[in-house]
Amino acid sequence: MAPKIFIDGEHGTTGLQIVNRLTGRTDIELMSMPADQRRDPEVRKAFLRDADIAILCLPDDAARESVALAADAGTRFIDASTAHRSHPDWAYGFAELSKDQAARIASAQFVSNPGCYSTGAIALLAPLVAQGLLPADYPVTINAVSGYTGGGKQMIAQMEDASRDDAITAPHFAYALTLAHKHVPEIIARTGISRRPIFTPAVGRFAQGMLVNVPLHLDLMTGNVTLSGIHAALSNHYEGSGIVEVASLEEASKAGRLDPEELKGTDRIKLYVCGTEGTDQANLIASLDNLGKGASGAAVQNLNLMIGG
Repeated sequence: MAPKIFIDGEHGTTGLQIVNRLTGRTDIELMSMPADQRRDPEVRKAFLRDADIAILCLPDDAARESVALAADAGTRFIDASTAHRSHPDWAYGFAELSKDQAARIASAQFVSNPGCYSTGAIALLAPLVAQGLLPADYPVTINAVSGYTGGGKQMIAQMEDASRDDAITAPHFAYALTLAHKHVPEIIARTGISRRPIFTPAVGRFAQGMLVNVPLHLDLMTGNVTLSGIHAALSNHYEGSGIVEVASLEEASKAGRLDPEELKGTDRIKLYVCGTEGTDQANLIASLDNLGKGASGAAVQNLNLMIGG
């Protein structure tokens, strides 16, 4: 029998993207609650307990509630909320994080789907920490810009409906200025850094896409680190992944600018090592779709691993 998949929160931005990716597949049975029963807690509980895998596209507290309702029934979970991303008992749903991470996801009952900004930052930082190039206490700074769909239905409406009283008219804005963004604990937990990073996210007036930027002072790293050494470390880590691409140093050096919409509509991520050799500085940039590898695309990738696809 085909595994039964239930998306709890299928009408949110991430949930709808996952539904679109799964509709028409014959290797799974996609479950959906009838429209007139979506607010019935007993019906929701029954769907959760009947599913082989439940994908949670919910606020944090609601995601925790869903797990409590069905974990004992053997339901497996992919949680797209922030609730379990730093939890040691949950497999982190970034298959390229290490050589055995895909197998860990494939066998897990509980999988936490990474955040969009986190995906870019972790993709750049984790291999450098693991290979001993970046000290755990390095003072990391992360700057990023995302498409407005990352803010969910409310922000989408604010950006696209100028008649609203709360319409957003700025072409670009920074936020989380108190340095307490919800992705910071996840980045610390999944990269191996010990010093809290300074993270400044921003939103641009474009729907999908993202750039995550990590500038580095090479003289504060371990050993005689060079641009080519960083590039080799990232290339070796992601060799053969098919999802994470590391641009050549030549391509990065010739790029006059990077477009945050470069990978819009894809489920891939591309990493750039920028700078000038010999200057003791590097500018690492991850490009991805905030709704692709940064959310729904990653959830489907994790689902495929869990069902053996």
